[in-house]
Formats: sequence, structure tokens, C-alpha cells
Amino acid sequence: MSASPIAAPATAARSIDVRNPVTGEVVGQFPIMGREEVAAAVERGRLAQIPWGAMQPRQRMKLVNAWRQRLWDHQQELLNIIWKEIAKPYAAAYAEIIGVDNLLAYYASIAHKTLKPQKRRAMIPLIMRGEVHYKPFGVVGVISPWNYPYLLPLFDVCAALIAGNAVVLKPSEVSPMSSTRAFELGHEAGIPQDLLQVVYGDGSTGSVLIDHVDYVAFTGSTATGRKVAVQAAQRLIPYSLELGGKDPAIVLADADLDMAAVRVITGAWENAGQACLSIERVYVEEPVYDTFLNKVQEYARQFKFGVGINDYMGTMINEREVIRTEEHVKDAVAKGAKVVLGGRRRPDLGPRFFEPTVLVDVNHDMLVMQEETFGPLMPIMKVKNAEEAVRLANDTQYGLGANVFSTNLRRAKDIAARLNAGESNINRFVQGIGTPAVPSGGMRQSGIGRRNGPEGLLKYTQPQALMTDTMIAQKPDLNVLDRMTLFSLLTLRRIRRLLPFI
Repeated sequence: MSASPIAAPATAARSIDVRNPVTGEVVGQFPIMGREEVAAAVERGRLAQIPWGAMQPRQRMKLVNAWRQRLWDHQQELLNIIWKEIAKPYAAAYAEIIGVDNLLAYYASIAHKTLKPQKRRAMIPLIMRGEVHYKPFGVVGVISPWNYPYLLPLFDVCAALIAGNAVVLKPSEVSPMSSTRAFELGHEAGIPQDLLQVVYGDGSTGSVLIDHVDYVAFTGSTATGRKVAVQAAQRLIPYSLELGGKDPAIVLADADLDMAAVRVITGAWENAGQACLSIERVYVEEPVYDTFLNKVQEYARQFKFGVGINDYMGTMINEREVIRTEEHVKDAVAKGAKVVLGGRRRPDLGPRFFEPTVLVDVNHDMLVMQEETFGPLMPIMKVKNAEEAVRLANDTQYGLGANVFSTNLRRAKDIAARLNAGESNINRFVQGIGTPAVPSGGMRQSGIGRRNGPEGLLKYTQPQALMTDTMIAQKPDLNVLDRMTLFSLLTLRRIRRLLPFI
């Protein structure tokens, strides 16, 4: 696959080879775009955004719905592209296709009422009127990671576009093909090319993009997110960040242990653990610890991983993540942990395959319980009770997601609400980001801002207060607090003692 026509004409001497992580085969090639090309793309987007932003949300949504249908019609092609560039098994790749389609269906139902002007109570009702209008920023720069090459960029791109912005995407240099093809399908559906553009390159290209856009949406590591925040702050432009995580799972004594074991396995090993919302720590109440561990091992023996498109888990992508995974296992074992399953590379499958791994006898002195691993590790820790589990689950710099397993839903809800996480899930992994109507994002070092829900649309807008004075029964008065205004405010104060809603 060659460079897409949606990118600016390439003049760069260097290019990016996209390689299948299992075979090493070059499956795509894209230019590393320079500062001038990125600046030109943003300028084209700024001009295209003016008529787009002036449209009513229903008009914009009509074109986005056409794009949604085209994406759905080409799902098999998109699945094949995801497989080529990151070797993600089909079921996991299909979850990305379904996730984007579901989000667009939700926004089709709420975009108009969310983005339309909202009436607000004025200083003096009847005489004055107040409204809030939601204005797009202009050009939104989206910088997305490699691990969910279709879902993560489109979640931000679609929301920004529906809100009235132009979008310039800088996908990961590891996996730019999925989003490139998605953008092409958007153009075929009638969305102007300059509204949806891709710029290609490495981290330096993303840095140049931040220098020119009006808003930045970044998904990636906490370390890089800090740099993005500093650069955006220097320009006084807004930004949102979804960053790293160290998500806990708490298994209570009254949990359905079969369901808990299966879903903790899925949460820890989906995408080889290469997800910000992976379950990276498991706390199990003492009375059921041994039984739960046995069930994890039982179901783990049925867990298929390898090079097949129908396996549950495939390869890791970057060597640095494999090395970190190995270091976390080595550190844990040196400090007393035991490997009861996996724990090593599988070079017979590919250069970066790492076995799904279960660690026991872990504690918070170990790196595997403190630092984000981003690999298929499941450290399981025995706790005395739920109170200890909550304390340990909150003992982290991160706060992206958390999980509680229990058949007592009221108790589980109380515990989940006490966890310092942007989304707390009960009895199922990653419900939050998979549910379009609720906001998803991080606390602490896991990020700023939210995807999904009305919040996910409104973050790409600037609220503008629009106030009107009808001048009914008013006379010219040079006092800043004229007689009628003073009389009205004092009268309202007395009335609101009985009718506070006025």
C-alpha cells in the first residue's frame, strides 16, 4: 500500500516502512512529512472548517452517517488491514469496527440536542435572555497510538468532526494504514478531503502538528502526554490526554469465580496486554483465593494464542514493551514472586511473542504492581478483605479504569465508587469505553478529558455566552447599577426565598 492521496504531497526524503510484526514483511510505506507539509495541511483544514462549522449539526451528521455506512460496508477490508499492520486476531479487530459503529450511532441520536444553543436563566428573567452557543475550535490535531489503530483515532476524529471542526490526524508510524483507509472511505462518502487529513511521521511530526492546530487530542504514554501538555500550554491551546494505566481488579468472596476468572483473563491478556485499560493487578479475598487461582489456570489452558487470525491473543508489537515485560517478571521473581503460568518469550511463534503469564505471591514492592507493564502479565495478590483491596487498588499514580467482581451488586457498586478511576466496571472488563453514552477517561496520571457521552462532543467546542437585554421598561441611566436593575435584583432576592427556581 502506498502513501494515501489524502496526505499532502510528500517531499520528504525519508519514509516509514509498515511491517507485519510476525513476518516482518513490508505491508505499507508512507512519507515522513516535514514542517511545511504539516503546516499546509492545517491551513487547508482551517479554510475547509469555516463552511463545515457553519452547518447545523443535523447536516454534518448526515454526511458522517454516510461515512459510518461506508465503513460498515468495508469492514472485511478494514479487518484485513488491521491484521496486516499489527497482526491483531479478527475477534479483537472486529471489536474495533463494532465500537466505532456503535459510537457513531449514538452520536447520530444526540448530536443535535447536545450541540444546539442552550437557554440559560438570565440575570433578570423576562427582561433579559441568556443562551450558550457551542462553537468549534477550528482544527483539531489527533495523535493516536498503534495498539488500536482504527478505534482510538476514530473515536476522537468523529467527535471532533461532528462538533464542527476540521481534523488532522497523526497516526502511529507503526500502524497508519487502518485510519488512512477509513479517511479515504470518508471522502468517498462525501466529506471534503481537507476536513479529514492525515499527516505521517514519527514523534517529531506530532510535535510540529501541535505547533499549528487549535486543539490537541493525544492518546499514548504518560511520559509523552506530559510533553504534549507542556507544548500545548506554551501556545495556550486546549488539549485532552488519555494516558497510561495500572488497572486493578478486585475479586470479592461472593463473586461468580468462573465468570471472574474468564473476564480477568480477557482483561489482562486481550491484545497481549497492550491496552491502557488492561487489568494489570488482581486482588482476591483470602477465602476464595485458592479456588480462583485454580480456575484461572484451568481457563488459561483453554486460552489460544499464536499467529492465527482466530486466536484470542497475538504478538506484542514493540521490543521495548517485551523487554519491560521480561524485566517486570525478573524483578518480581527476585523479590519472592512465583510464575505459575507462562513467563517467557516464544521465538518459535515470532520475534515478539510473550506467553500469557500468571504471577503469585506478589506485593507492592514489585515493579509489576506499580509500573505499567503493557504486556500479558497477570499478577494475583491475596488480600484479607475488601478494605485492604480498595487501599491497595488506590495505591498507584494512575487512575484510568478499575474492576470489581461480585454477585452482591449493591456492595460492588459501593466499592467501585471508592476506587480512584475514570471508569469503574462491575463484573465486566472495559464497559465504560465500550458504552458510547458514558464518559471514559482517566484520573491522576492517566489523563485529562473524556471520550464518549455528551462530554466527548462538548470537549471539542468552546461555550459562548450570548446575552440579550430587551430594554423593556428601561430608561437611560448612567449608573452602572441603574435603578431598574437594582430594583429587579432586590425583588428577585425576596421572591427566591419562596421560589428558588426563578
